[in-house]
Amino acid sequence: MKKELQKYVDMSPFELKNVLIQMAQDGCVQAQKENKKAVFLNAGRGNPNFSNTTARQAFAQLNLFACEDAKNNTPIDDLGLRPEKSGISKRCFEFLDKNIKNPGAQFLKEALNYAIKEFSFDAEEFVFEMTDAALGDFYPSPPRIFPHVETVLNEYLVQVLSSGNPPAKGKFDLFATEGATAAMIYIFKSLRENKLLKPGDSIAILTPIFSPYLEIPILNDYKLVEVLIESDENMGWQVPDSELEKIKDNKIKAFFMVHPTNPTSIRLNKETLEKIAQIIKNDNKDLIFLTDTVYATFVDDFYSLVEVVPRNTLCVYSFSKFFGVTGWRLGVIMLHEDNVIDDLISKLPKEDVFTLHKRYKMDAAIPEKIKFIERLEMDSRDVALAHTGGLSCPQQCIMCLFALFYLTDKNLKYKKSILGIIKKRVQSLYDNLGLKLPVGPEHTYYYMLIDISLMAEDKHGKDFAKYLTENFIIIEFLFRLAKEKYTICLPGKGFAGPDWSLRVSLANLNDDDYTVVGKNISDVMEEYYREWNK
Repeated sequence: MKKELQKYVDMSPFELKNVLIQMAQDGCVQAQKENKKAVFLNAGRGNPNFSNTTARQAFAQLNLFACEDAKNNTPIDDLGLRPEKSGISKRCFEFLDKNIKNPGAQFLKEALNYAIKEFSFDAEEFVFEMTDAALGDFYPSPPRIFPHVETVLNEYLVQVLSSGNPPAKGKFDLFATEGATAAMIYIFKSLRENKLLKPGDSIAILTPIFSPYLEIPILNDYKLVEVLIESDENMGWQVPDSELEKIKDNKIKAFFMVHPTNPTSIRLNKETLEKIAQIIKNDNKDLIFLTDTVYATFVDDFYSLVEVVPRNTLCVYSFSKFFGVTGWRLGVIMLHEDNVIDDLISKLPKEDVFTLHKRYKMDAAIPEKIKFIERLEMDSRDVALAHTGGLSCPQQCIMCLFALFYLTDKNLKYKKSILGIIKKRVQSLYDNLGLKLPVGPEHTYYYMLIDISLMAEDKHGKDFAKYLTENFIIIEFLFRLAKEKYTICLPGKGFAGPDWSLRVSLANLNDDDYTVVGKNISDVMEEYYREWNK
């Protein structure tokens, strides 16, 4: 290992990317000064370059109506008063009919009517909630989530996360958050505050995984012991039974997974989820599942833990990738009303109950009866500011519109378009890598984790692969890719993947760019091969 590269080995891939970006940009600028063709390509980011426009246009129309309705309440220039609830649905539909040819107006009208009919909403209550939310003139109330928004999102999540098959009994409570990132921070914080995760406790983590999820548990805030549940590359990144055996240990308090996976972009098969359900039933009934399901919309017939073990599952979903709204920060936490977390809190030792009583007594007359989903919202604002907590009203409004867009897109035209784009990109990448694209309904293709050591063996034999892996590290490969080809990929090892793997995002570049990315990776490989031949 080259000494100068040692300092980069333990860096988070998302911090290392900044080094790679600077390196690639500097090299690109220098090449252009020398009149060489050079294009900077960052295939390290998961931020998509596609986005849903229809729901955004509908939000714009709703915002215009909200402003017009507020303005009609006063003759003072530049000033509006809060819209009146009485008659607001009639005024809104009249506004839309008058502006029906404007982008988004027709969809907004259809979406509002769909929700009113499908969920038996009171038209005045629902349209007022959405209008006032778009205006953003009040704190979110109730702070956890608006009631009509919760109903719509519940139906959307059931469609996305369990193929339209809700649990036989009960319902899910939701907490709207600033994306999945905030959701996970809130979850870890509340589990710690409520004495369910303590320093020294063990947490199982399905790997490879989004690197921050490896980094959070070991922080001083939590000091958890990580037990890695390793998916198998030779099994197409499914989970061997021998790895699932680990979660039978009652010392493991929680199991953390991204599903479908990141960076391996795989939907776990239903048999695996059913084996997990059996382990909970027979061996570890109090195990808490934390699952990030942001990529669920990128596969068909998705099976989730929400469907299989709803009582044990604390689910996070984000709208960011599918609708292209990473900048909006739209996420939600989903927890069944009958859940193991509330049961565990009710069985805490007396000293812990007393501590929690003191923590939450400012927000409730009987703190012991506060459900965990409500504690999440309170803890997100350190309890004292719980009354001003919650996701902003405009964010909740547009999130509801995205959900209604999906629910009214009966032929899933939007989803099919996105999956078609990604499939085209990944095929271009693999064609130019000279590799056979893995196929099957379990693949999302949002990312690809490419094992460079296997690629080296496939192209040039075992001796070359041994030379490459014994004399170099993947960091150097990525540095060459950045310096010489102005292309950014992230090290798979930072996601607890194979040492000689790299992650390519298929979401954030133009279709034709993936031809270049594949060629650039292959060219760097050939450079090593020529050096070995000498």
